[in-house]
Amino acid sequence: MLKVLVVLMAICGIFTTSSPVWALSDGAANLRALNGLSGFTPPEAFLNGNFVADEIEPHYVFGKVKDFRKSRSCPASWLIEDGQRERIKNQENQPGPFEYTLYLEEDCPGKVVYYVFVDRTQAKAGQWMEWRKVFHRSKAEQEYGEVGAVLEQAAKSGFPVDAELRFIEIGGDLISKRPEDFLTGDLKIRPIYDFKQGKPVAK
Repeated sequence: MLKVLVVLMAICGIFTTSSPVWALSDGAANLRALNGLSGFTPPEAFLNGNFVADEIEPHYVFGKVKDFRKSRSCPASWLIEDGQRERIKNQENQPGPFEYTLYLEEDCPGKVVYYVFVDRTQAKAGQWMEWRKVFHRSKAEQEYGEVGAVLEQAAKSGFPVDAELRFIEIGGDLISKRPEDFLTGDLKIRPIYDFKQGKPVAK
């Protein structure tokens, strides 16, 4: 009898350790299939980096990306598009700075939220503007000159930015609010640095 009990306990232990803590919802599975998304492990530099939540007129620097993920109340997973995964594999053959998109999926009951990030860890300093020129050409300096300056000042003050939260989708639809407003208002996420004040946010 004791041997049977030991065997049963061992089997239970196997299933407990191998099974996920939560099951992916149908809504999350459908959105992953629709968008060609699959699981991905971001680099530590990205996870440990601070982020902004507006590309053109950011007001704040937020804390580490990994801390934002931990703050989510529902199960959250990192995903990537198939095409972006291929770009990363072929990164050595691509000249110039390199940025790519990652999705943080928050799978809540009846609601799936995507926080769409850009990893900037490999586009430092002047390369950041160089990457903007790839897409915006001659308008890049005019549209992003001030942003580049405040980002540089923040870095000098000890608050470098290595990521950007560019979009937020709920149920597959983009929200109308600026991501920065959604974070500070709806989610009550406290920033760590104020660009306008040019100093850390008081705790």
